[in-house]
Amino acid sequence: MKPAALFGMLGAVFGFLGVAAGAFGAHALRDTLPPERLQVFETGARYQLIHALALVAVALALDRAATGPATAAGWLFVLGQVIFAGSLYALALSGVRLWGAVTPLGGLCYLGGWAFLAWSFARR
Repeated sequence: MKPAALFGMLGAVFGFLGVAAGAFGAHALRDTLPPERLQVFETGARYQLIHALALVAVALALDRAATGPATAAGWLFVLGQVIFAGSLYALALSGVRLWGAVTPLGGLCYLGGWAFLAWSFARR
């Protein structure tokens, strides 16, 4: 599978899962989790949705001109999804605060993805 197709597909899957997570949080978890942990869960869903769209943007950029920086951006966004959103979901659902120590690594992946995406556009 070409990188553009892969990142487009992953963006769509992460978008689907982000909507599902948001609905799950709003309906199934509202009466189960304390408000501060529900807010953590909602933050994970929000960032997941934003970066699902970022992956679609990477796919569209790669469709126009495949570049190393755009491909790096895609992989960093994927890692950010797993580490950032994933650790927030784990923290919210388990209450284990150690997951919060992992979250900034995912944030760095997201930031790196945006930087590489900017670089890929600046090179054109």
